[in-house]
Amino acid sequence: MKSTEGTAAAKRAAGERAAAAVVDGDTVGLGTGSTAAAAIRALGERVAAGLDVTAVTTSHQSRAVAREAGVPLTDLADTARLDVAIDGADEVALSGAVSGSGGLALDGDETLAASPPLIKGGGAAHTREKIVAGAADRYLVVVDDTKLVGTLSHPVPVAVVPTAAATVERHLQAAGGTPEPRDAARKDGPVVTDDGNLVVDCAFGDVSEPATLAAELSAVPGVVEHGLFVDTTDAVVVGRDGDATLLSVE
Repeated sequence: MKSTEGTAAAKRAAGERAAAAVVDGDTVGLGTGSTAAAAIRALGERVAAGLDVTAVTTSHQSRAVAREAGVPLTDLADTARLDVAIDGADEVALSGAVSGSGGLALDGDETLAASPPLIKGGGAAHTREKIVAGAADRYLVVVDDTKLVGTLSHPVPVAVVPTAAATVERHLQAAGGTPEPRDAARKDGPVVTDDGNLVVDCAFGDVSEPATLAAELSAVPGVVEHGLFVDTTDAVVVGRDGDATLLSVE
């Protein structure tokens, strides 16, 4: 389910711009995915140049990237607060910002009137990613411009306690969704998260009221976490054509 669209140059530009926002002494949350990985590598370059930071990661994957990049790590379980977190997204809804052709006219940094809702979880790390988002004083989302939409419509990943999978799928159908258990790509059987849960991808069509749907999903017994992130984002760093634009929330 993880999207690989967008150019490497756009992802690198977004990652470098986000990593530049980290200051000496920060404790940093590091997300999962290709654009987050670009930010981790850019942060590693700053650490090599003398930046003093400590980081926590949201997955085995991001931990491996951070170790390779030379970013000092600590345990998320021992970290109550983060100065900043940097993570990617599968979709970012910027209502009214996307033209009819799907393009985005961004001539420079802009200010958003409200925190844009996101869909995350293509990498099956959204439970830890949401914990990190809630712990961070500032949450920066890094994406290339292919991830910007007017209205969310990507299937919502739902992390589920394994014994509750059948009943959760029934609740998701009752909520108007079409659930599909996520199968592993290179092994037989389902995807299992780093925390031992299953993932159900649930299509709802256009999600015009993400806060309402988020609350409904959170109330389903057996749902550990879902991929709708609402009122969490402080800024979106958008990579495009090798450059990056900062969209800050008022």
